[in-house]
This record gives sequence, C-alpha cells and structure tokens, in this order.
Amino acid sequence: MSGLQSDNKAGKSLGSRQSTGKLGEEAAAERLIEEGYTLLHRNWRCRSGELDIVARQGSVIVVVEVRARTTGGRFGTALESIDVRKQRQVRTTAEVYLQANRLFGVPVRFDVIAITIDRNTSCITEFRHIREAF
Repeated sequence: MSGLQSDNKAGKSLGSRQSTGKLGEEAAAERLIEEGYTLLHRNWRCRSGELDIVARQGSVIVVVEVRARTTGGRFGTALESIDVRKQRQVRTTAEVYLQANRLFGVPVRFDVIAITIDRNTSCITEFRHIREAF
C-alpha cells in the first residue's frame, strides 16, 4: 500500500516491537494530516495510560489508537489486539485528557488505525482506519 520506509537511525531492526510501533504511529499521523485532521497531541501520557494520537476533525476530538503488527506475527492481527480491557483503558485515559485540557462538552470519537508492515521490506501492506471503533 504505502512505500513508507523506516529510516532505522536507532540501529534497531524493524522486527522489534518498538520500531514497528513507531513506524505505525508515524504512518498514521501522516495519513491523518493528509486527510485534514489537526493533530493535537501524540503519545500523551498520564497515570492511567497513553493516548497514541489526539486529533481534531472539525469540532470533534478524535482519540486514535494505533496498532501495528508485522506480517506473520505470533500475536494475531493489529485489530485483534484491541480487546475490551484496552478499550476501557483508552476511554479512561481520554477522560483524563479532556479534563486536563478543559475540553468539557466537546464531542469525542474513538478511532483505530490498524497497520500491517511487511517484515522483510519494512513497507506497509495494509492500512485500515476504523472510525467510531468503540
């Protein structure tokens, strides 16, 4: 799908979980910007967890959970990794984010971007943006 390559400056192989996640988040952020979203925060953290991307689309705050996996991985697909526990954690963290940023009464949407990266070429083979995922 995309020819996005990892520049791999840190010397890590793309097979590592961290670099796969970083590549996925970069691709997701680029795509959201291309689609007209305004990125507000990336990797926003608090005690309850982390929000990968917080963006604005019109008047709606969009909390985006990004999941990236390599092809043929042992732990299932990117979409399969978003279980009920993860959804609850993202919602709880989003509540803290909204309070911390005084975004009271603003409509919020939870999206998922699931990315599959080819283990051999570091290219994105699948990119799915699920709006209102949970």
